[in-house]
Amino acid sequence: MSSNLILGLIVLLLVLLSVKERIFLCRYREKNWEAIGESKSSPFSQALVNLIGVAGGIYLSLVLLCTFLELDLPMRVNLGRYSLEPLATISIILAIAQPYFQKVVMAWRRI
Repeated sequence: MSSNLILGLIVLLLVLLSVKERIFLCRYREKNWEAIGESKSSPFSQALVNLIGVAGGIYLSLVLLCTFLELDLPMRVNLGRYSLEPLATISIILAIAQPYFQKVVMAWRRI
């Protein structure tokens, strides 16, 4: 029971850190539209939508790649009490890590 709680808290922490980094990147790139008087959604909701959109795009790409290569993947992978779809798990992990990869690439370009 406690290991499931710890795993859940770790996943929640990773998602929150990824959303926080996405908010930072959005603010870094975005112009100040409030001066125009146009209403817009919060940075948190924009970052969360971005996270889900990136994960969905990665998932679709992985499904197409596996179909094209005719890979035989298991339908579910069991981690303790959790049963996860492998491609969905990989896509959400990559989407969570994406802003940090982007930060590394940006720092590498400055060198």
